[in-house]
Amino acid sequence: MRIVLSNIGTYGDTNPLIAIALELRRRGHTPVMALPEVYRSRIAPLGLEFHALRPDIDPENTKLVEMIYDVKRGTETGLREFLFPVLRETYSDLLDAATKPERADLLLLGELNYAGPIVAEVTGIPWASYVLAPFSFFSAYDPPVLPPYPRLARADKVKGMGRAMKRLARFVTRKWPEPIYELRRELGLKKGKNPIFDAKHSPNLVLALFSRELGVEQKDWPENTLIAGFCYYDAESGNAELPVELKKFLSAGEAPVVFTLGSAAVLAAGDFYEQSARAAKKLGVRAVLLVGTDPRNRPQGELPDSICVAEYAPYSKLFPHVSLAVHQGGVGTTAQCLRAGRPMLIMPYSHDQPDNARRMKRLGVARVIQRKGYKPWRVARKVRAMLAEPEFEARARSVAEEVAQENGVKTACDALEKLQAQTAQR
Repeated sequence: MRIVLSNIGTYGDTNPLIAIALELRRRGHTPVMALPEVYRSRIAPLGLEFHALRPDIDPENTKLVEMIYDVKRGTETGLREFLFPVLRETYSDLLDAATKPERADLLLLGELNYAGPIVAEVTGIPWASYVLAPFSFFSAYDPPVLPPYPRLARADKVKGMGRAMKRLARFVTRKWPEPIYELRRELGLKKGKNPIFDAKHSPNLVLALFSRELGVEQKDWPENTLIAGFCYYDAESGNAELPVELKKFLSAGEAPVVFTLGSAAVLAAGDFYEQSARAAKKLGVRAVLLVGTDPRNRPQGELPDSICVAEYAPYSKLFPHVSLAVHQGGVGTTAQCLRAGRPMLIMPYSHDQPDNARRMKRLGVARVIQRKGYKPWRVARKVRAMLAEPEFEARARSVAEEVAQENGVKTACDALEKLQAQTAQR
């Protein structure tokens, strides 16, 4: 089959699609990647067909990233100021990818591609959707942490609170999807379901690309939801090797603590790495700082030999060699920590990260520290306590054994093939 895989988001949103695409190609299918132009250089070395999708993402636009990661209005900013203003362009680009040079047999769409369900409806091409974290389902029975209202999370066990939170979220966002409704009217389509909560989920198949250790089925999840498991991919344009200097550092002493902010939050790091370097010095431990390409992220002054600074490293190769990971709570980073069996100290920004952090804390593999409280002495105290408690590492290794039993890529591809076979018979 010819299948278009599409989303708009960070590397964490895109890497699972790449993992699935590579397996689909191995099975003899033709995967087509419809992604923002910035990912072309990442996809081209893999030999996958690529179609550019607007809006593009400027990795140097740190101001936009800071706005999108704002706890109070980050999600609204991302939708209303970044995605929705170019919705028609997204629709046009995806329509081309789905129909030219030949018609696709299937679409696999991420939840941030709000034009995707419209393209599927207009063309009649069967489609599946995917989500990366339980937060995306917004269940009243397993209510998420709402970044603007974190205190509500403490009351999630109160009877009826989950339903109240769900109603609150729908009320607050009620005006956001108007651009989507407007496009649907122009195309002669009915208004349809709420795009932010309902229409983004396919009625045919919803792939939950996360482990059951992160979340399990709830009564109000969409029908035809399948928990597939994590889909791992973290190579850089096909290269999954550790930098030479980092490899030497890892082999030269005890397992270090790694400080990282993933692929997006690293663009809005603030003083995270400066504070982290100071915390590592207070702890007296070896440390790795993954600082990205922004020179402002490099700590000021001379660092001791016990601290290694690198721009990037594939987590799958790094995390098995560290003692603990301090990170932002993105689901991709979290998944790699679980896979490696490493304890975590999570400093969440926004979106699904506070919810992921709480789930890891409940799982017994992490502690949480808020951004405003991220100070060297506090970080050092929390990390020291976690390293001194063998229960954290024991629990992390136990969870890793459970995660290893799952095969997200195989399960997802099996489900996509089954869906395509069913629709071809109709």
